[in-house]
Amino acid sequence: MPAERVPMRQVREVLRLSAAGIGRREIGRRLGIAPSTVRATLARAAAAGICWSDAAELTETVLEAALFKNVGKKQGHRRIPEPDWPWVHRELKRKHVTLAILWDEYTDANPDGYRYSRFCELYRAWEGRLTVSMRQSHLGGDKLFVDYAGDTVPVIIDRLTGEIRSAQIFVAVMGASSFTYAEATWTQGLADWIGGHTRALEAIGGCPKLFVPDNAKTAVIKACLYDPQVNRSYTEMAAHYGVAVLPARPRKPKDKAKVEAAVLIVERWLLGRLRNHRFYSLADVNRAIRELLHHLNEVRPFRRMGVTRRQLLEELDRPFLNPLPVEPYVFAEWRAHRLGVDYHVDIDGHFYSAPYRFAREQLDVRLTGRLVEIFFKGERIAAHPRTSSNGKHSTLAEHMPSSHRRYADWTIERIRRESGSIGPSTAMLCDLILEQRPHPEQGFRACLGIVRLTRPFGSDRVEAAATRALEIGARTYGSVKSILDNNLDRQATHRRAADGQTILHPNIRGARYYN
Repeated sequence: MPAERVPMRQVREVLRLSAAGIGRREIGRRLGIAPSTVRATLARAAAAGICWSDAAELTETVLEAALFKNVGKKQGHRRIPEPDWPWVHRELKRKHVTLAILWDEYTDANPDGYRYSRFCELYRAWEGRLTVSMRQSHLGGDKLFVDYAGDTVPVIIDRLTGEIRSAQIFVAVMGASSFTYAEATWTQGLADWIGGHTRALEAIGGCPKLFVPDNAKTAVIKACLYDPQVNRSYTEMAAHYGVAVLPARPRKPKDKAKVEAAVLIVERWLLGRLRNHRFYSLADVNRAIRELLHHLNEVRPFRRMGVTRRQLLEELDRPFLNPLPVEPYVFAEWRAHRLGVDYHVDIDGHFYSAPYRFAREQLDVRLTGRLVEIFFKGERIAAHPRTSSNGKHSTLAEHMPSSHRRYADWTIERIRRESGSIGPSTAMLCDLILEQRPHPEQGFRACLGIVRLTRPFGSDRVEAAATRALEIGARTYGSVKSILDNNLDRQATHRRAADGQTILHPNIRGARYYN
């Protein structure tokens, strides 16, 4: 059994005490090391030709190099083939590749090669000579790391045709306790991204200080090392929970190493176990994920710590988490729209009004599942219930100019009612105008104009003018107004039936035919 390797400060003490004539057992007792280690240390010093006077003048680095330069080199033994460590390092970056897999491949090619423990030890030593990285320490309740797994889950959405759609896996992990949340969503879009956050916070039972996402478009509009621009809806959701957003640096996955490790665990722990399952809905996938997450967080302890993620969550994170708000966040999407000249904005095929004075202005529109809110420079100027995309309009009267409101108050039903109140001839004339146009709306303004002639001329004269217009076959607003302007309504030249009613028939030519 080889002797234990001691620190250089103890090597100096061994040489000093030995030079003072103290025995090996006493040296070991004083320094708290085995006599065999004292003997081996003195033997190395003698083989290197180093005595106490030399050791006192050498630095620890030079002394260690002199005493242990031949450690690991077996003289007279077989030469063990050295693995290609750069290749091993590159292969480990590939998906689902581990040191155990690479060691199996190495021993297949070199049956007399290193054993697994030595293989791992040598690789870690080789890796340690690469660029070092800072080990991150996470405070309790401080950060929630979020990301999407690279792999997806196939879901059969049509049992008859066998059509398959892939489900994305959202992953969130607490920095201190490594408590992990995962769920399946159809997309990585903004609605699913924010929904994953809200449900993760409910599973955790509190709010951390920071969200740490990567630089995906759903989280960050413009990635920047110093001042990233976070998506407005994402910022609004974080503010609702009192959380700040701190995106990882672009192309720096080590900034979110915690969630990268959690994604790897999810892919192996969840997806590996679900690979032979067949799912027919997203709910089926999430039900299976919840069962496996329960075992991961509540049952399976960390190997070297003997506690579960749930226990660490309660011990490390829970005291520092902020409480959840009373109401959960309702997803809202922000869009930029320019208000049209008709003071309406088109939202998914439906038109919503805003005050006419903002026509042609750039507006911000906030969309929820039930509400459409329109903002101008941060001030809400309109709100409508959200309606399906049917090509119709949602218009509030207060958004219209006064002239449009007066016009909008008139409908076909009201015109028929108003014309009937003037007299039967006026009502009949308006009905004929509406019926003879391809679309009733095309005769809308003509009838409206005829009704409004009562203001300057009075109802009796308009009724007489409508009677004369019916007799001569006139069906326009201009003809009725001309009759009134020329006082033709006062001329008693009407053909009447025995009961006094005007005779209407296509074979009766009327007075106009003879003019």
